[in-house]
Amino acid sequence: MPTSSKSPRLHRAWLVAGVSMLTLVAAAGFGATPGVLVTPLQEEFGWSRSTISLAISVNLLLYGLTAPFAAALMERFGIRRVLVAALALIVVGSGLTVFMTASWQLVLLWGLLVGLGTGAMALGFVATITGRWFVRHRGLVTGVLTAGGATGRLVFLPVLATLAVGSGWRSASWTVTIAAVAVIPLVVLFLRNRPSDVGLAAYGATGNEPAEPVQHPAAGRALATLAAAARTRPFWLLAAGFAVCGMSTNGLIQIHLIPAAHDHGMSEPLAASLLALVGVLDVVGTVASGWLTDRVPAPLLLGLYYALRGGSLLLLPSLLAAEPHPSLLIFIVFYGLDWVATVPPTIALCRTHFGTAGPIVFGWVFACHQIGAAIAATAAGVIRDDLGSYTLAFTGAGLLCFLAAAASIRIPSRPAADHDEGERADQAGEGTDDHDRRVASGSGA
Repeated sequence: MPTSSKSPRLHRAWLVAGVSMLTLVAAAGFGATPGVLVTPLQEEFGWSRSTISLAISVNLLLYGLTAPFAAALMERFGIRRVLVAALALIVVGSGLTVFMTASWQLVLLWGLLVGLGTGAMALGFVATITGRWFVRHRGLVTGVLTAGGATGRLVFLPVLATLAVGSGWRSASWTVTIAAVAVIPLVVLFLRNRPSDVGLAAYGATGNEPAEPVQHPAAGRALATLAAAARTRPFWLLAAGFAVCGMSTNGLIQIHLIPAAHDHGMSEPLAASLLALVGVLDVVGTVASGWLTDRVPAPLLLGLYYALRGGSLLLLPSLLAAEPHPSLLIFIVFYGLDWVATVPPTIALCRTHFGTAGPIVFGWVFACHQIGAAIAATAAGVIRDDLGSYTLAFTGAGLLCFLAAAASIRIPSRPAADHDEGERADQAGEGTDDHDRRVASGSGA
């Protein structure tokens, strides 16, 4: 039986959160790497930006589609096994990239293998860790762990860009491989699946929290959860907003800001440093967002974040130049504070409306995020090849952010009234078990 969560010593949840943070830092660095490879690959192999962007789109798409299944696999087989397998895929994919000679190999290695590996360490992992190990300070810890992505960009991007320019892009790929190998022992030694594995309750638990759901086959549980959640309005509003979030961050700025700045005469290491500065500010913005999520209605936060991002993107085409000037730095500040500030309120709304299935539901919402990212990565490359600039891509994404803001403020802060919940539960009950009916109704939040 788990003991009380109160202890004179530091609760084990904080150690788990620390190791999870390091894992997320590494995963973010792996995911950001393609952004510094676009120009070197184009120069060495003569591939167009749209061709390179296709491989990156596959990576982003699988990164998202893996997330809900990874969350279910973590329930079935444990967090450590899933993360070790994911890191092994990254080691193989990144390591073999240095030997590639054709663009289809880039799709296979960075698109397929690295995409699957990083997807298993995506934000669904954050939802799983915070949902199991924390009751008190859950929103704050979610913000801190989410900021691990920003820290990963901060640590990796300038280093990888400098390596790609000075020693060749293969050095950058080898760096990712070595980093993935280094994370594996930390996961094996220190991560545990649940507090009960070490005789503890979740940090801040009172005994009144919803019970963990019964285990189902991973794929079936992920799909059944999607089927039930898709019958609800909050799911589609969250998914639509998060798809635009993916378009405007991972798919557009993370992949194309460096080559766009290079088009205006800026060096790649300098452009990568600006993107890393976004990461520095994102740490502040995301931690603050986690704190605010515990205090302010999440839909209002999402609406504000998307609106600020939209305004920043509309200004970006006029700000790029060979050297960063004050106006561009103002963009970096706003965009950095806003980068993944959307994650804590989105995770909170998934748990509010879908209870203990919240991490898997968030996995599907995050899949929509990455579908949007994949579309934007390819579309921006095509726009650049056809029109000679990224202006249309940036302004189009900005307008979509305003639509996402409008959708987000329409999400209920709390589950619907009992009558509506019962109606949704009856609808979801056809062909699903009692747990899936709770998913559709949002009970247990």
